[in-house]
Amino acid sequence: MKFFIDTANLKEIEEAASYGILDGVTTNPSLMAKEGIKGRDAIRNHYKHICEIVGKGDVSAEVLATDYNGMVAEGRELAALNGNIVVKIPCTPDGIRAIHTLTEENIRTNCTLVFSLTQALLAAKAGATYVSPFVGRLDDISEDGIALIEDIVDCFARYCYATEVLAASIRHPQHVYRCIKAGADVVT
Repeated sequence: MKFFIDTANLKEIEEAASYGILDGVTTNPSLMAKEGIKGRDAIRNHYKHICEIVGKGDVSAEVLATDYNGMVAEGRELAALNGNIVVKIPCTPDGIRAIHTLTEENIRTNCTLVFSLTQALLAAKAGATYVSPFVGRLDDISEDGIALIEDIVDCFARYCYATEVLAASIRHPQHVYRCIKAGADVVT
């Protein structure tokens, strides 16, 4: 299992890396804003710093665009920053199309905001490197986030998809434990 940290805070990333167990980082626009990082160039430079800290680990960098053309263009720009970048794309119809296009160009992707097995399967079929089901957010609305992880893991194994299951929106240590038992590839 891989352990990622979900933050844009460089000190937090450095601390996690110092333990020798950090496999990657996930970020999003809200986390960047929380750190006071605004503007295209500042965000791009911040991703470069994160990649330097993480070394060989994957760094999910989320697109801001919501339309197909914008996601593809932004995905190409983000991927060009560093070989560690995995372009984070929302699970929308345009997002699935963008994942397919970027995969065809050998750009790795993380399909985010996954809330169902069907969404995860569509992302895997489009070629996503990772799918990110939101365990905590599902639990927040009285759905079973861990059951979704189990279903996705079983589906991907049954149909031989290489897409990794990245359990996101982890709220407490019990979520981590249950994701390990469910067979998630990554917990962030």
